[in-house]
Amino acid sequence: MDAMDEGTPGAAGPATCHRHRDRVTYLRCSRCGRHICGDCSRDSPVGQRCPECAGATTRVVPARSIRSGITPAVLVIMVMTVAAYLAQRANARFTVDYAHITPAVSAGEWWRVITATFLHSVGSIVHILFNMYALYVFGPYIERRAGTIRFVGLYLASAVAGGVVFQYLSEGAAVGASGAIFGLFGAVLVGTYPLRHTPAGAARFRQLLLLLAINLALPLLVRGIAWEAHVGGLVAGMLIVWAWQRIPAGPNADLMRTLVPSIIILVGVLAVLVA
Repeated sequence: MDAMDEGTPGAAGPATCHRHRDRVTYLRCSRCGRHICGDCSRDSPVGQRCPECAGATTRVVPARSIRSGITPAVLVIMVMTVAAYLAQRANARFTVDYAHITPAVSAGEWWRVITATFLHSVGSIVHILFNMYALYVFGPYIERRAGTIRFVGLYLASAVAGGVVFQYLSEGAAVGASGAIFGLFGAVLVGTYPLRHTPAGAARFRQLLLLLAINLALPLLVRGIAWEAHVGGLVAGMLIVWAWQRIPAGPNADLMRTLVPSIIILVGVLAVLVA
């Protein structure tokens, strides 16, 4: 019983916070495994940590000090995407030159897998509005925890992974940030799963599950949706954060986390070149 009160790693069910013995909690430190309450929880790039373990990591932000609003990389991506959309409306050739067209990618134009992420269907403004809204909602949450460089890596790696799946399982043309956006969904899904027993974590987890259910069901109801990109991006985002969480703390931890999405981008580009 004392071991469970201490929050010993491996103990099942709820226990009390190791710093506040009167508070029952399901949350554990992702490093040492001790139980922590909401006041003791500290956000880090690899999950929630207790104050003792948080002091040994970088970019640790107390949960209650996280600001709302847009972040630098999210803002730049949104501006680039809107600018590309306006260019599409001004000149139809812009879409032809930069969309993901499977025969063109097979011919060696691998960059289309990335440039298509910044394009959207000109015929419906809903497409770009939904993707930019999802980016605004989930992007800053991830960027503040992972850092700007790793966030950009995650976004592009998810886009490339979605493009690879589309290239192999479909043919024709595709545009849109859906692969990258689903990568953000996957990242938040894995990142918030340990926090599903906390009020804030449970709310974000439910919100994400609802959005995922709606978007995964849309291809069954609406024709012309590249579900392949959705699945590829979702898996990539989940895999990247899963890998981040398992990198031990140390002087090279940040570099190793940066390499994870970089490797996925490289492998993805090589995969479409040999498709």
